[in-house]
Formats: sequence, C-alpha cells, structure tokens
Amino acid sequence: MHSDAGLIAPILTQMFEQAPTFMALLRGPEHRFDLANPSYLRLIGDREVVGRTVAEALPDAVAQGVVGILDDVYRTGVPYTANGARFVIQAEPGGPTQERFLDFVYQPLRDSDGKVNAIFIEGADVTERTLAERAQRESEALYKGLFDAIDEGFCIIEFFDGPHGPDSDYVHIQANDAYERHAGISNVVGQKLREMVPDEADAWVARYGAVLRTGEPIRFQQELVATGRYLELAAVRIEPPSRKQVAVIFQDITARRRAETALAELNATLEQEVEKRSAELMKTEEALRQSQKMEAVGQLTGGIAHDFNNILAGIGGSLEMAQARIAQGRIADTERFLTGAKSAVRRAASLTERLLAFSRRQTLDPKPVDVNGLVNGMLDLIARSVGPTIAIEAVGAAGLWTVFADAGQLENALLNLSINSRDAMPDGGKLTIETSNRWMDERAAKARDLKPGQYVSLCVSDTGTGMTPDVVERAFDPFFTTKPIGQGTGLGLSMVYGFAGQSGGAARIYSEPGKGTMICIYLPRHMGEVVEAGEAASDFAEPAPVAGGETVLVVDDEPLVRLLCVEQLEELGYAVIEAGDGPSALKILETKQPIDLLVTDVGLPRGMNGRQLADAARVHRPDLEVLFVTGYAENAVLNHGHLEPGMHIMTKPFEMEVFARRVRDLIDGRGPTKA
Repeated sequence: MHSDAGLIAPILTQMFEQAPTFMALLRGPEHRFDLANPSYLRLIGDREVVGRTVAEALPDAVAQGVVGILDDVYRTGVPYTANGARFVIQAEPGGPTQERFLDFVYQPLRDSDGKVNAIFIEGADVTERTLAERAQRESEALYKGLFDAIDEGFCIIEFFDGPHGPDSDYVHIQANDAYERHAGISNVVGQKLREMVPDEADAWVARYGAVLRTGEPIRFQQELVATGRYLELAAVRIEPPSRKQVAVIFQDITARRRAETALAELNATLEQEVEKRSAELMKTEEALRQSQKMEAVGQLTGGIAHDFNNILAGIGGSLEMAQARIAQGRIADTERFLTGAKSAVRRAASLTERLLAFSRRQTLDPKPVDVNGLVNGMLDLIARSVGPTIAIEAVGAAGLWTVFADAGQLENALLNLSINSRDAMPDGGKLTIETSNRWMDERAAKARDLKPGQYVSLCVSDTGTGMTPDVVERAFDPFFTTKPIGQGTGLGLSMVYGFAGQSGGAARIYSEPGKGTMICIYLPRHMGEVVEAGEAASDFAEPAPVAGGETVLVVDDEPLVRLLCVEQLEELGYAVIEAGDGPSALKILETKQPIDLLVTDVGLPRGMNGRQLADAARVHRPDLEVLFVTGYAENAVLNHGHLEPGMHIMTKPFEMEVFARRVRDLIDGRGPTKA
C-alpha cells in the first residue's frame, strides 16, 4: 500500500502541473492559495498567488463577486458550477483588462470530521467558443432578416429518395414571408411535394430534378393548378450537389396573364365590338403596360436571384462549417468561416446599395462640392487602382462651378468609371479625367434628358476597346456586363446612372469600337459656398471606442436591431435607454433624464417617424445630437438629405464596431453627416 502511494503521488503532481484545465486549491475561510497549476497562473496573468488570499491576490475578482461565491461554498459545503461565465481579468494593476468566458467548478473539500476546510477550483477557458457562438447567432439573425426582406417569393427545396425512386420527391426546408403571398400556400416549410400536390408532383420533380443533376439554372412560367395562380420562376442548384438542394425564386404574374388573355379575346372580336368594348380595351392596355414594367422587374430579379443565391450559399455554408468545427472542438478553425459569412453579408449590403442607386432610392447626403478638389484628392487612389501601365491625366476647368451632390457617392462613381476604363485597356493606355462648365440650351438638354440650364460635367475617357452601339444602349442596365463570369456584377454603371439622375443630372456614354469610350456625368450648378470634399471612403479596423458613462437613447421598432445596438453600447460602458416607437421615446425625452445622443430608426410605427421624433425632441433639447439609422432610402422623410446641424445619417446594415465608433465621434462632436 505504502509503496503504491509513493508511485501515485508523483503521477498526480505531474497531472496537476500539466493539466490543460486550470486548477487551484484554496485553504481556510479566508481562501488562501495553497496550490495553483500553470494553466491557472496563465489565466490570471502569471501573478504570485500562493500563500496569499483571493482578496489580496485578485482584487479584480473581488469586484466581480468571486469572494462572495467562495464564502457561500465554504459555509454551505455546496459546490458551485458555472458555464460560460464572463470574467474580466486585469493582467497587472492599472493595466488593460481582458474579457474571458469560463466553465468552472468550486468543489468544497472536507476534513476527517466532515467540516469544509478547503475549496478545489477546476475549469477551462471557453472564450473562443463563446464568441464564436455569439457571432454565429448574429450572422444567422442577419441572414434571416435578408431572407425575409426579399419581396419575391423564395424557398429552398431538398430532394430525397421515395417510393417512386431516387430523388423522386422533395421537401421545403426554408421559405420567406413572401412565399405565401405569391404562391398562396401557407406553412410550406416541412411539407413534401407529393403530399401537397400529388397530381402535379412528377412535372415539378422532373423540372427541378434536372437543375439538381446538371447544375444548369432555369427560368419559366407555370400555373399552379391547386391555387389558380400564374408564377414566373427561376431555379438554381445550391452547391455542392451532395446537398441535394435547389433554390427557387418567383413572383405572381396572375394579373398579367389574365390581362394578356383578356386582350387576346378582345382582339378576336375587336372589329365587331369596337364601340362597345373601347373602355374595357383601354383598361386592359393599361394592365398590359404594367405587366411590361413587371417584365423588366423580372429581368432585374433574375440578376438579384443569382447574386443573392451565391451570397446565401456562402453564408449558410460558412455557418454550417463553423458549427461543425465547434462540435468537433476545433475552435481555432472557425474564424475563417465566420469571416467568410461576414464578408458575404457585406456583399449583400453592397448589392442592395447599388440597386438603390440605380432605382434612385439611395439615401444621399448632398452638399456644395468643388469637383476639381474632389478629383485631385482621388488621383492617388485611382492611380493605385488602374495600375502603372495606364497614364492618367486630369484636366480641371478654371473657375469651375460648384455642384450640390453627395461627395462620397460622386467619389464612388468616379472610381467605378476609372476601373471600367482600366478593364477596357488590358494592354495599357491613357485615362483622362476632365471637368468643365456647360450651358445647356433646350436642344442640348433634351438630347441628355435634362432641363435647360447650367451644369458641371465630369468626364472619364479612355483609349480602350470601345463599345458597339448595342452595348452602349444596354450599358446602364442593371446586371448587364460584357466581362467574363465572376469579373463583374453589371451594377457599376447602373449605379452611376442612378446617382446622377437622383442628383438632378444625367450620365451619358460616347463610344466607338476600337477608339475608346468617354462617359460623362452632368450635375446641376449650385449657387453657394463650397464644402471641401473628404477623402475617398475606406475601411478601418480600429477597436470600438470605450464610453465615458454617457447616456444614449436607442429607438427602433425592430427588436433584433435594437437589441444588437443596445448590447454593443452597453458592453462599451454607455448607459442605454431603449424605446420601440416615437411616442414612447418622446415621453423619455420630455423628462429631465440626461441624454447625450438620440439614435433612431427613420421608419417608426404609431404615427411618428424618426424625423418627427427628432424635431419634437429638439423643442425640449435644442442641442441634442441625433443619429438616424435607416434600412432603405427615406429621403422624403429626411427632407431629401437637408438635415439640420447635429443630425446625421447611417445606413443599415452596418458593422457594430463602425456603429460604436460613429456614436463616440458624435458624442465628442466630430462626426460627419453620413455613413
């Protein structure tokens, strides 16, 4: 027995010293460190703790209630267990703190009389797992929001083997809110095709099964016999094929089909019933014109479907891989998948921003701008973007007039045009950026779809391959591109076109094959003082600034967005008050509660939008800083970007760190007017 104990003691000591979990032994009611293994010492910053009490060695732990818990364990003899407990550790007195998440147990130890005389601590640092799970939840929530926000019906189906053979049936595994609205079928998730429409099942399986087998997307129109609706559908395979999933996007074209049918019937008897049916004919022709508009929308949504399906596949696949790695305990491998999901979300936000620009619905922040100054400030960035094989010449007109435009969007437009010129000159060439003052008489203005008057032109020309007339005619169409697959979205020029139109101007293309291309943006002259253009937008990776105890009121009717904003601000030390609508927020603002910043959505329920709330708040708090956050262009509510001093705009979606930096800047009084 004695010799066995002599062998076991060194083994136990070795296990204690080399254990990957942290362990420590506390003696007596004052919790004095008797032992602490290397893992424990690394966790607390390699402090000298043996022989000292917890209160002496870890004052930061005392402030977080650790001693109180140890007292309870020592007094009651009941173990204490925690999972994912947040613990802020200060490596050295007065130094920076680190946030960690821990799984641990405080196990009481008893002497021969059964009295507690020590506490054994054992646990593991699960910070990476906890943060990965948090990021996964946030990404899933954002993905779900995008999924349900799409106006077109959307679903994902998954094939499985059935009695009729391999891949002979499928089940709906996801569907957005618009699915029921367009297809007329409720609660479709979980329903199997052959149980829903057994008589139509073979035709649907054959059509979507071909997409699954070949990977070739399809687009078609189909009547749903069960509901009597006509749908226009597009289907693509979700990679890899082993998932056996197909994504389907569609819209209801029942009204258009009925209008076309009615028009055909009318034409058959038109000669005999001209006078009798003339009123109905006009009504039907109006419906047909509307259907033609919807045809154009259908082309647009086809492009959206392609890009969003790729984005959704990237998000879903990344989250699945991260979840699998977490289940395997390979926490370190999850970061690249979570980073990939965040990158896909940014691509989705960029896609919606470009679509809003084309449709002239983006949120703009116009101000008087010196275009020559803006161009000169962009030359270094343009040079880096086009490369050394292309010579750049800037020709700025003397005495150039001021324009009233969003400087950031004008910078984006100029960069887009420069990159397009670069791609048109694969062997190098010359890029010229030219500005000038233009008087447009009625004839010249009509040729450019403008009103007669004074304009500033910003033209980008190249010595590249040029465009044929049919390409020029379609160049501003969204998702139209002549670049190889994967090298262009087809939204760059459409964004420039939409921005120019929304700014009261126009964009035009002048090109000839083999001789190059010139694209000009025409913007109306503005009579007013010049505001110096800022530098081109860029991404920052600075950490979110910590608060100094300021109070922020967050108003948003979307609970998830409000939760994320409140959580981010509270973690940084702000005192946060939240409200779900304008009237509730106004009651808070009418009190004497100190509030340093109002963060409000623009579109709010209960009869008071964000701008009305801000105006009402300024009555009681004239110096209150206001940050509007908006998920889409609400320029009418925001008075077309003409905001009062101290009012600012930020467009959803945004990264939480960017939001935190913006809040800090506005509270400090150094924020710009738009993000």
